[in-house]
Amino acid sequence: MTNYMYIFCLIVWGLNFIAVKIQGTPVSLELSLTYRLVMTALLFFIVAWFLKPQGKPQQGDVPFIIVFGVCNFAFSYLALYYATIWSSAAIVTLIFSLKVILTPIALRIFLKEPLHRRVLIGGILGVIGVGVLIYPSLHNMELKGVLIAFVGTVLTAIGDASSARNAKHQINPIYANAIGFAVGSAVMCAIVWLQGQTVVIPKSFTYLSALLYLTLIASFFAWLFYLKLVERIGGAKSGYMVALFPVIGGIASVVIGESTLSIYLILGCLFSCIGAAIALGFKIKPILR
Repeated sequence: MTNYMYIFCLIVWGLNFIAVKIQGTPVSLELSLTYRLVMTALLFFIVAWFLKPQGKPQQGDVPFIIVFGVCNFAFSYLALYYATIWSSAAIVTLIFSLKVILTPIALRIFLKEPLHRRVLIGGILGVIGVGVLIYPSLHNMELKGVLIAFVGTVLTAIGDASSARNAKHQINPIYANAIGFAVGSAVMCAIVWLQGQTVVIPKSFTYLSALLYLTLIASFFAWLFYLKLVERIGGAKSGYMVALFPVIGGIASVVIGESTLSIYLILGCLFSCIGAAIALGFKIKPILR
């Protein structure tokens, strides 16, 4: 069962930005993200109510959970949504894989955790991978898509540091996710309201199927399975899947016709995967048992 959960999370999260691309923009990205966050928050609150796990957050933990929700689920998701539309899902997936380098840096800055040399080496290879992929299309691509993808990844790293702090204080991740998604929902609802948008749900099959995938599969079930994986095999081994996200995203981008198979795509994915693996401290031995 552990193997299946690992593969499930790997494929689902590797295809995350492909689903965003397929969903498109029949309504604003802010509204699409609001739908996703609201429904996911409700699902996690139902799970929390049903399971009633130990590790409820205390009053002093609330600000850190708010930071987690705002950075991980609201602003980072929104930035990565825009990046996916403005550039390509393959490029965004590669840039997002840099979080295995940016998160340790954030942990060093905010929690004073040691920063290993392998993170620097992996980071250099990861940046080379992104550079190789975007180089041939620099003359005609939207660089703002690349930049905002990087901003979204930095925000995710900050949210991860806050999440690490919450874990150290024994806050159950189900409660943290429920509140975090609720906070993200509130932020996005406020943005939609301030923009004066009309709330409407597109009825096309592609939009609804992508929304269902992003909500139920990517944001809910994948998170539950990932939490179970961390419990069974540890956070380090569970994190190895991030190293393979560029491969999954790159292949899917070619399949849907968004990208063309080229030596730049292959080398970019290869450098990013190797860099992420080095940063994570990957060793050549079985991850799963």
